[in-house]
Amino acid sequence: MKRQAAKLRDDALRIWHAGVAAVQPSTLIPDYVAVEGRTLLLGNQEFDLGSINNIAVVGAGKAGASLAVALEKALGDQVLHEKNVAGWVNIPDETLLPAKSIHLHQARPTGVNEPREAGAFGTERILEIVADLGPDDLCICLLTGGGSALLPAPIQGLSLAEKCELIREISASGGNIHQLNAVRRELSRVKGGGLARACRAGQLVTLILSDVLGDDLETIASGPTVLRKSTPDLAIQVLHDLGVQDQPAAQKAILLLEKKEKLAPSSDVTHQCSVSNIVIGNNATAVDGAGCEAERLGYSHAMISASESEGSAEQVAAHVATMALSMRGQEGPDCLISGGEPTVKLCPSSERGLGGRNQQLALAMLDAIADWRGLSLVAGGTDGEDGPTDAAGAIVDEEIAERANKLGLEPAEFLRRNDAYHFFEAVGGLLKTGPTQTNVCDLRVVTVARQGTSGC
Repeated sequence: MKRQAAKLRDDALRIWHAGVAAVQPSTLIPDYVAVEGRTLLLGNQEFDLGSINNIAVVGAGKAGASLAVALEKALGDQVLHEKNVAGWVNIPDETLLPAKSIHLHQARPTGVNEPREAGAFGTERILEIVADLGPDDLCICLLTGGGSALLPAPIQGLSLAEKCELIREISASGGNIHQLNAVRRELSRVKGGGLARACRAGQLVTLILSDVLGDDLETIASGPTVLRKSTPDLAIQVLHDLGVQDQPAAQKAILLLEKKEKLAPSSDVTHQCSVSNIVIGNNATAVDGAGCEAERLGYSHAMISASESEGSAEQVAAHVATMALSMRGQEGPDCLISGGEPTVKLCPSSERGLGGRNQQLALAMLDAIADWRGLSLVAGGTDGEDGPTDAAGAIVDEEIAERANKLGLEPAEFLRRNDAYHFFEAVGGLLKTGPTQTNVCDLRVVTVARQGTSGC
């Protein structure tokens, strides 16, 4: 089948957007929340509405607003009124939606994935709400990716500014999400089960849209509703492993962690509140949704959803490039859909440009493939954000490669400086979606036309 270069690009975009649509809370929530008569169904759990006094809703995340609105719709007006449904969810500024009874608190600017004082204020309000509940109340917590930055509550002795500086140092040193969370949860009053410990409701049910490969509950939003033992020794080890232990913020954190380690209980954590955590969607859900659209468009597709850390953006790009070239050169699948979350090691700040992991990956793949005829790539964050930029990711195809050559742009130099944003801005290859109201890591789509049939 002949596929022109423009069609390859358009199809890749349609497949990518279909993957994002598959993980919208409005699609997912009805499968996990329903009211049947006087019974409330949450996942596979049944709750007698007659025995519930109040329902409180708290949470945080990039998809917090859309989750809250979808939850209100699933509960219905009668339950919202009878059970005094109310609550507080911290969200990025530009994701605000009209909710009926749940307060949506704008806690940080969109595109700035770091805690802000507004987030700290909202987190204190959430802690107050759950602490005021009683044994006949039900608390529903809504968590999505971005929840860590949107639920800041540093331990005593550490300021929010100091904690932010430490997290920046970990990220700049190539720390992955597991290493970041190992430190964040030990320096927080909410993370690592802190929210569950503060909750006085009889039941706490958390609905989770996972942005963590493998759906490790302790890692998603740093596990605020996952009761666990404190492990300050692990956090200290991470700081040493990444070589940041001598930085001022890290030195202060280590002193506090060493103090916490001496006080940490050795026995399992228990609490009076019954806690359950339900994952309602993840990266594999997005990959499957993209696959359905690829099939609808007539592609034979291969799908890969990573279940653990992928490695660097350059390593992932090399692997995807090898598979794409193999598809172009032989019979078999002609669409590759993959999901994951690579890491980016940042160069010194004095040389650093602008970009994100998807832009870095796309640029590395452009650098790895000399001939882009019959190939198109879309790589983007399902949340519509990619690093501290206004782009979700980047697009690469024959046209983009030709523009770069004409302008004399060297991908390797932009890669070295972590400046993929300005490279793709110059060639018209930025993927801009705005906030998508979901977040399940990254999604990449490669569409392929066989050599000699691309129409190029």
